[in-house]
Amino acid sequence: MTKTNPGRFFEDYRLGDTIVHAVPRTLKMGERALYFLLYPARHALHSSDEFARSCGLPSSPFDDLIPFHTVFGKTVPDVSLNAVANLGYAEGRFLEPVWPGDTLTATSDVIGLRENSNGTSGVVWVRTTGRNQHGEAVLDYVRWVMVRKRDAASPAPAPVVPTLSPVVAPTDLVIPRGLNFTRYDFALAGERHRWGDYTVGEVIDHVDGVTVDDAEHMLATRLWQNTAKVHFDVTQRPDGKRLVYGGHVLSLARALSFNGLANAQLIAAINGGTHANPCFAGDTVRAWSQVLDRAETPAPGVGALHLRLVATKGAAGDLRGPDGKYLPDVLLDLDYWALVPV
Repeated sequence: MTKTNPGRFFEDYRLGDTIVHAVPRTLKMGERALYFLLYPARHALHSSDEFARSCGLPSSPFDDLIPFHTVFGKTVPDVSLNAVANLGYAEGRFLEPVWPGDTLTATSDVIGLRENSNGTSGVVWVRTTGRNQHGEAVLDYVRWVMVRKRDAASPAPAPVVPTLSPVVAPTDLVIPRGLNFTRYDFALAGERHRWGDYTVGEVIDHVDGVTVDDAEHMLATRLWQNTAKVHFDVTQRPDGKRLVYGGHVLSLARALSFNGLANAQLIAAINGGTHANPCFAGDTVRAWSQVLDRAETPAPGVGALHLRLVATKGAAGDLRGPDGKYLPDVLLDLDYWALVPV
């Protein structure tokens, strides 16, 4: 009897299935230290208990992308172990802060299936929910993945493509209990720019860049217990390259956005995201943002910015060519809401 798990292939998914993911993960200060080691992340709310308390929170919560990566990593053996590519995200909401000592688990519901025209792969849509040790949902999101078929001759399922909201409505953003920016210290945060200082349509060049190497991105991917073969095994791609985990690019871009968006302290929602082109060791990742909208929130002193964050190897502001397709230098196009002081 075979004891090992080869992972799910496209024909193994069934619409409506709920997948319970192994293994629970308790997050502590070690994860925070490693996150700061891997990424140039400096947002004050995630760096200082005292700063967090001045903003109405009991202590400093984890950077929002730490629970995101942790939950994402749980799903990989069941959702994307045999993936060709992780294609995108939608309807992501951060529902509860995650604190040192919290234990996270994850489940995914299969909400869409469509075989590709080549007959050798298909796209799987899942809605994933991460929960803490109290059973509270801390985040949920939809992602879709291109997955290999085990047997190209296996019959295709009836195609079901879910209808997804292009943007999480501002009224559906969840504000952490107690968050209050009326005593916000702009000097300690590192920038003076308030919610009202940002103009819809404004493009911000975050200036700095980080060159990725194989050791660094594989360490990051292992930290999140992401086991996708394409990130580690050079035989998985015809070009013999290890594909950089898209979440690694996401965290690099978010951290680089500090220069210009230091006061975008919390990610409230991920409206959509596309890994436009692959990233490999040796690539230098830069970032730029565009302000898409602004919204008020009921929390004292707290506003929301609707932002596009682009990770690129090219110039700020360059996104698509005349044909409407992403330029080859564009690595990530992320649409999200952030909470900022007014």
